Amino acid sequence: MRADRLVATLLLMQARGRVTAAEVASELEVSVATARRDLEALSAAGVPVYPQPGRGGGWSLVGGARTDLTGLTSTEARALFLLAGPAASVAPPVRSALRKLVRALPDTFRADAEAAADAVVVDSTGWGDRNRVRPALVDTLQDAVVRRRKISLEYENRAHQRTRRVVEPWGLVDKDDVWYLVAGTEKGQRTFRVDRIGEMTVTDEVAERPADFDLSREWERVVDEVEQHRSLLSATLLISTRLVPVLRDRFGRHCEPLDTREDGRVRVRVAAPMAVSIAQELAGWGAIVEVLEPDSVKAELARLGSELVERYAQR
Repeated sequence: MRADRLVATLLLMQARGRVTAAEVASELEVSVATARRDLEALSAAGVPVYPQPGRGGGWSLVGGARTDLTGLTSTEARALFLLAGPAASVAPPVRSALRKLVRALPDTFRADAEAAADAVVVDSTGWGDRNRVRPALVDTLQDAVVRRRKISLEYENRAHQRTRRVVEPWGLVDKDDVWYLVAGTEKGQRTFRVDRIGEMTVTDEVAERPADFDLSREWERVVDEVEQHRSLLSATLLISTRLVPVLRDRFGRHCEPLDTREDGRVRVRVAAPMAVSIAQELAGWGAIVEVLEPDSVKAELARLGSELVERYAQR
């Protein structure tokens, strides 16, 4: 993960004094573009890492070659450990790297750095939710991405159709504990849910990744496409002001308050792929929510209400 790489990059610079992006890429088994982005991220975060252009240049830590990281200010050290600390709570290699880095810091900074590393814990499990298990394939896929190796996998789509294909793994994304693989295929870039991957083998064939590929940018594009599909139909509702946050929790970014009526209720627009999807979310609200439009959502609510009355009304 990135926090691990950032710490490893700093340790590498501590040992060598000056490095090039190509050297970092070779040492950490990442692309030159990834190494350059990591170096730029450290610099942008306030860590005293700076580039030296021209022949014999590279990236250096303020303080010169073989620095003991005394170039870090107390504030910079806290910033670095706040960045890496949450990842260390779930990744033993990051904990190990942080321990090594703490020993490289000046004595006066160590207490603040250790406190910053322990200041944040990331708990991605919602109240009442069960603990989600990280798919066993994630570690294997991460290794394939880093080592640039093609993988042969069996994949089951939403229609439960299974196919076998060879892909070039370009990156992994963890979205709310659901993992996705972004990969190159014969038909171009594709995204696969890791929990739908069946039998998988890492081959010895070298995987090529486009030089201009940026995982964060590509994932934003994927999210935009999915969210557009999830908001094909919109409905306008009236609901009490105090319940708007609850409604927003159900519909997320597809819940937009519009205006407040004289009776105190708020007019809200929500969206989903189909009328039945909206109706199913609202059915449990009963008369608390009033649907103004469209008629298709009203019809679905009426149908759901009739089914419930038919099944549960006292005879």
